[in-house]
Amino acid sequence: MSIFRTFLYLLCCTLLIACSEQKDQATASYEHAARGAFASAVSHDGKYSLISSIHHGVALWDNQQQVLKYQWFQQRAQDSLVHTVAIAYDNSHAVTAEKTTFAVWDIASGKNTGYYKIKTATIRDIAISNQGRSVLYGRSDGVVVYLELETGRRIEFLGHQEKINAVDLSPNGHFALSGSNDYVAYFWDTRTGQVIHRFNHPTRVTQVTLDPQGRYAFTADSMAQAHVWQLTTGDLVSKLAYIARQKIFTAVRFNDAGTLLATGSPNRLVELWQLDTGEKIQSWHVTPREGSRPKSAVVLDVAFTDNDTRLLTESSSGIAERFIRRDKNEHN
Repeated sequence: MSIFRTFLYLLCCTLLIACSEQKDQATASYEHAARGAFASAVSHDGKYSLISSIHHGVALWDNQQQVLKYQWFQQRAQDSLVHTVAIAYDNSHAVTAEKTTFAVWDIASGKNTGYYKIKTATIRDIAISNQGRSVLYGRSDGVVVYLELETGRRIEFLGHQEKINAVDLSPNGHFALSGSNDYVAYFWDTRTGQVIHRFNHPTRVTQVTLDPQGRYAFTADSMAQAHVWQLTTGDLVSKLAYIARQKIFTAVRFNDAGTLLATGSPNRLVELWQLDTGEKIQSWHVTPREGSRPKSAVVLDVAFTDNDTRLLTESSSGIAERFIRRDKNEHN
């Protein structure tokens, strides 16, 4: 190969890489917490973002109008911050939790509809059903609690042996998914407390997510296994294909069609996966907060928008970002 041809080849490669990087950058970004976020949840359709931060309490942002809709103050002291938040699938209610308390909020009116205190252990994760009818939370003592807020009906799920790391609740409140340090994720019926499926992992289960349409469950452990399961049979659908010896997921979302999975990680990484094969399709990096040391950010939540052509993320940098999917016919 001549020097001239080599030069042209290197130039073309450089341009292709530059174009690819340009294409995979955020197409829009919005500051939602000036000094960073402690916890975040994005509604399933990307319409709302719920942000907890040290300096601004809990804020609900309207992502369509890009305006602050409500600002809620639940925390009482620096050592009791809101550390986990969730939005109901129907966008009717939100829940915010501190270590030993949680509050439920009406998104239409902005009013608090209930403030609850627990006396045993601490809350590790929380979820809320449509119309704010029920709440599911996992505790540090290994107990998962399902609570119907209007009737007061309560179930304590005692299947786990160690502290709970993640929980999820179906939109109708009938089914729960919980993952623990005991290497197990359970899919169970909140009406009976009976286990439907048990998903085993070789290390502690750190992330669980239910497909709102009731087709799939996602479970991941602290090392190198992330699985998609069929909920009707309990069979394995796919295993996410990555070579990292250790990979943690901090956010997971199924698309409505049940064909894609979006994930976020503590190292700024957002990834898009083919659900039925577990193959990675595309990846992006969220923006670290300016002046942060080290220059990193945790992806706190991710959602599909615009008919699955875009992703919306919230990260610990306090910045919401939009990313566009590359067309499947385009070359990397």
